[in-house]
Amino acid sequence: MNDSKKARKALGRGLNALIPSAPPSRPGATTNREYMSCPIERIHPRADQPRQRIDEEALQGLAESIKERGIIQPPLVRRRDNGDGYEIVAGERRWRAAQLAGLKEIPIVIREVDSAEAYELALVENVQRQDLNPIEEAEALQHLIDNHGYSQSELATRIGRDRSTIANALRLLGLPPEVRHMVIEGQLSEGHARALLQAPAPAKMVFLAREAVAKKWSVRETERAARAAASPAKAPAAAKDHAPEVKALVEKLQRTFGAKVNIVDRKGKGRIEIAYTSYDELDGILNRFLI
Repeated sequence: MNDSKKARKALGRGLNALIPSAPPSRPGATTNREYMSCPIERIHPRADQPRQRIDEEALQGLAESIKERGIIQPPLVRRRDNGDGYEIVAGERRWRAAQLAGLKEIPIVIREVDSAEAYELALVENVQRQDLNPIEEAEALQHLIDNHGYSQSELATRIGRDRSTIANALRLLGLPPEVRHMVIEGQLSEGHARALLQAPAPAKMVFLAREAVAKKWSVRETERAARAAASPAKAPAAAKDHAPEVKALVEKLQRTFGAKVNIVDRKGKGRIEIAYTSYDELDGILNRFLI
């Protein structure tokens, strides 16, 4: 069986099937015959790396670890199509941290895989290490579907996930770009992002996302706001159904609160209903009560 077929078969089981554990490598140390020591400048990152954002503080921490212990697991690479060095398949953070640590050479594992397999392996590594935020993962999955023709079921099998997990991840791509950016930057969690999908339109999603960030809403609060936006309160009973004095009171209350008001009266007993469609509107109503 050739290396390409081995790579395909191993994806669902993760990178452990492709990269054996390696002894620590220190600057100047010799490597065993399973590994090649390569000048760091001959190694190049992927142009379409699934991870878009690298935590600089975490990267510096990894660099300190490499200075002390060396590279425990060598990056997986493939030969570049133009013959100029190697392209990283998995392990870009280790390569970047090695540069920060001042290493001139690092151990690498070479595998002959094509571009499609290389992208899948990069995605699998990031998913297994939980290095991707939800939007990056969704965009990477969509990339595989668009460029390699996988169905959601096939993709689930390839990367060792349930089909429902793939479908739920891809739903996040329905968010507007501004909201996606908030998730990538860590301003909103995946739970917030899923809640916002219940809002009726992109503009409303953006508005609610800004509110959630500014007011530090919980996921549940965000869900409530999105549902309210999707299912606005029913209009109150028509004023013509009220007696003249009740109608006049309804109109006065609506001017006072800036919201829809309904009075339900049953022989001198009943209730006053004030509808709101956002937490901003509710804040305004409560403020008038508390004046």
